[in-house]
Amino acid sequence: MDMLLNFVIGHITLIAGVVIIAVVVGPYLLLQNRGSKKMSREIERAKQYGLSEPATIHPKVNRAICIGSGSCINACPEKDVLGLVDNKAEAVYASRCVGHGACARACPVGAIDLVFGTEKRGVDIPQVQPNFETNMERIFIAGELGGMGLIRNAMTQGMEAVTYIEEDLKAGNFPKEPDVYDLIIVGAGPAGLAASLAAKSKNLNYLLVDQEEEFGGAILSYPRAKVVMTRPVEVPIYGKIRTGELSKEQLLALWKDIIAKAQLKVQGNEKVLSLAREDGKFTVKTSKRELMTRFVLLAIGRRGTPRKLGVPGEKLPKVMYRLLEPEHYTGQNILVVGGGDSAVEAAIALARQEGNAVTLSYRSPAFSRIKPGNQARIDAAVKAGKVTLMMESNVKEIRERDVVLELKGQAAAIPNDSVFVFAGGILPNDFLKACGIAIETKFGTR
Repeated sequence: MDMLLNFVIGHITLIAGVVIIAVVVGPYLLLQNRGSKKMSREIERAKQYGLSEPATIHPKVNRAICIGSGSCINACPEKDVLGLVDNKAEAVYASRCVGHGACARACPVGAIDLVFGTEKRGVDIPQVQPNFETNMERIFIAGELGGMGLIRNAMTQGMEAVTYIEEDLKAGNFPKEPDVYDLIIVGAGPAGLAASLAAKSKNLNYLLVDQEEEFGGAILSYPRAKVVMTRPVEVPIYGKIRTGELSKEQLLALWKDIIAKAQLKVQGNEKVLSLAREDGKFTVKTSKRELMTRFVLLAIGRRGTPRKLGVPGEKLPKVMYRLLEPEHYTGQNILVVGGGDSAVEAAIALARQEGNAVTLSYRSPAFSRIKPGNQARIDAAVKAGKVTLMMESNVKEIRERDVVLELKGQAAAIPNDSVFVFAGGILPNDFLKACGIAIETKFGTR
C-alpha cells in the first residue's frame, strides 16, 4: 500500500512539475521563438536593402560561445545593429554601426570582436600595430584613417598614441635640436586635437598642421545643428568634456575655446604633401615649407578626399561636397546625392529653406547606414512634399541648368541650380604608399 501511495505521489509530483514548467517556461519559449522569427525577418530585410553590409568597424559574434544575455543589444547606442536569433546575438543592421564598441565591452563572455569588412566586402585599412605605429617606424596613425570614426574613440586613440610616442622618445634618447620637432601631428580633427593636448601636457616639442583654415576635421562638413557627440571624454589640460548631446557648432566652438586656452601650436591652411626619412629624422614637406621631426602622427581621416561621381559636368562650380550654411541656398532646384546620414541630413536642412525644391538621389533601393531618427525625418519630409526621393537612380551628367539622372534604365533631365554630393571619402592611398605605409584589405578580421 505504501509503495502504491509513493508511486501515485511521485507521479502527481512529476505531472505537477511538468505543468508548472509548461505554465512558466512555455510562454517564455513561445515569446523567444516569435522574437527569433521576427529578428530573422529583419535580417532578411536588411540583406534585401543592403543594410547588412557595414561601412567600417563593426561587431562579429562568435555564436559558439554566445549565451544570449542580450547585454550587447542593450548596450548599443545606435540600436538595431544586433538582435537575438535562437537565443544568440547576430548582426542585423550592421551598416548602422559606427564603432562604439559598447557591445563588445558589455558581453559577459567575450563573444564579440570588432572587425573590419566582411567575407564579401573588404575594407582598406592602413597597417597599424596595437601601439598605433605603422609598418614604417615612428609613423603613427590614429582616428578615422585607421578605421575609428567615432569622435570619443578617435580622441582616445590620439591621446594613447602620444603616450607611446613619448615612451619611444625617452627610450631613443634623441639629442635636442632646435629645428627638429619631437612630433608633428597631421590633421586637426578629434584625434589630432586630442593628441596635441596630450603632447603639450607631456612637454613635447610638437606642431599640429591641417590643410583647412578652420579646425575640426570631418565635423566641418556636417550639416548645421547635427548632433555629433553624446558621451563624455577626459582630455589633458582642459579636463572633462561634459556629458549630454553636443551639436556640430557646440563642439567646434568648444575645440576653438580649448585651442585658445591651452595655447596649442596649431597651423591651419597648410597641407602636408610628403614625408621623407633620412638620418633618423623625417622631412615633412608642406604647401608652405619643410619641417623636421622625429615622429609623425597621421590623424587626417578618410574624408579629406571626397569620392567623386566621375560624370561629365562634375567640375562645374555648382557641384559641392559639403554643406556648411544651408540658409544660403533659397529658391533653388537642388540635387543631393548619397544614401548616408550626411546626405539625408543635408537634404532635410536644404528643404527647410524657403523656396527650395530638393531631390535626393541614391543608387540603392533603401538608405544605408542612416540612424533611425534620420529615417523618420526623411520619411516625414517626403510625406510633406518637401523632398523628392529618387531611389535606384544614378547621376549620368551635370549641366549648367539641369542634371540627367538614370532611373531604372530611363534617363530624365531635371532642373537644377546646385548639386551636393555625399558619396563618402576615399582613403588617401597614394599619399600613404608614398610614405611607405602598407595597406591591408580586411575581410571580417581585426
